[in-house]
Amino acid sequence: MLDKIQALFDEVNSVAVSSKDDLEKFRIKYISRKGILNDLFEEFKTVANDQKRAVGQELNKLKNLAELQLKSFTEALEQGADESNNSRGLDLTLPVAPNFAGTIHPLTLTRQRVLEIFARMGFSHEDGPEVETDWYNFTALNFPEDHPAREMQDTFFVEKKDVQKDDVLLRTHTSNVQVRLMEHKKPPIRSLMIGRVYRNEAISARAHCQFHQIEGLYVDKKVSFKDLKDTLYHFAKEMFDKDTKIRLRPSYFPFTEPSAEIDISCFICKGSGCNICKHSGWVEIAGSGMVDPNVLINSGIDPEEYTGFAFGMGIERITMLRYGIKDLRLFFENDVRFLRQFEGA
Repeated sequence: MLDKIQALFDEVNSVAVSSKDDLEKFRIKYISRKGILNDLFEEFKTVANDQKRAVGQELNKLKNLAELQLKSFTEALEQGADESNNSRGLDLTLPVAPNFAGTIHPLTLTRQRVLEIFARMGFSHEDGPEVETDWYNFTALNFPEDHPAREMQDTFFVEKKDVQKDDVLLRTHTSNVQVRLMEHKKPPIRSLMIGRVYRNEAISARAHCQFHQIEGLYVDKKVSFKDLKDTLYHFAKEMFDKDTKIRLRPSYFPFTEPSAEIDISCFICKGSGCNICKHSGWVEIAGSGMVDPNVLINSGIDPEEYTGFAFGMGIERITMLRYGIKDLRLFFENDVRFLRQFEGA
C-alpha cells in the first residue's frame, strides 16, 4: 500500500489545472466521497497492525497534499478571473442586483401589537434608564435587604458603592420606570413600561441574560383587583384568541400584595394538553397584583387615598407562544433564515 501512496504523491504533484472543469475533476477524483483518498482510507482498515503507523502517516500526508493543491488551484483560478474582469472594465449591460427589503423583527411585531391593545384601554407609554440605582430597582419596590435578587447571581452590578451611596446596576425589570413615573406624576396614572432588562442567567432555549419586558401600572382612587383581572382578560382575548380564558394563581412579589400569576388557556390544544402547555391546558404569561402600599409611600403617593395594580410579562414569552417558537436564542442571533419567516406578519 505504501507503493500505491507514493505513486499517488507523484501523480498529485504533476496534475495541471487550467479551468473550473479541471478543478472539479481533480476534486472528484481525489477528495470526494467516491475519490481515491476515500478508497485508500477504507483499505487502510485492512492493513496489519505493525504497519498501520507508517501507512497512516503517509496516507495523511497524501490527503494534506491533495487538499493543499485544491486550495492552490482554486485561488489561482479566482485571481485569474478577477484580473480578467478588471481588464474588461465595468459592464453596464449587466442586470442590477435585486434589493430585498428587510423584515420587522418578531419581537417588534409583538411589542407594537401590545402597545396597540393597551392604547385602546387608555394606557400611555413610558420609558426609563437601563442603568439604574439600587433605590429604583430594589429598595423603592419593597425588596428586603437580604432578597436573593440583590445578589451577584441574579444581578449585573455596574458599580458597588459604599453604605452611604446606592449601587449601580443593569435593571432587572422595568418596574424602575413605575417608581420614577409615580414620583413625578400625580394619579390617575395608567401607563405601560416596555424595554430591555438584564439578569445574570445561563443562556439556554428557555432563558437569556437579556430579554424584553412589558409592565403595566394603573393607580387611581378605588382601583380594585377586579380591574386588574378584567384588563388582563381583555388583553388575552385580543392578543391570542377570542375564546381565551384566564386563571389567577396566588403568588408572591415584593412590590404587590396580594399577588397572582396569570395563566391563559392553551390556544394551541384548546385545553386538551400539548407540549406548549406541558399537557396542563394552561400557559403562564404574566405576574401581577395590587401595588403594595409601601411602594406607593416610597413614590410619594398616599395609599389611604389611592390604590393601584401592576403586571409584568416578557415579550419573548408572548412571541414564542404567538408564533410557536421553541428556542429563545433565535431572537438574538440575527439569522436571516429565521427573520424572513415573518415577512408580512
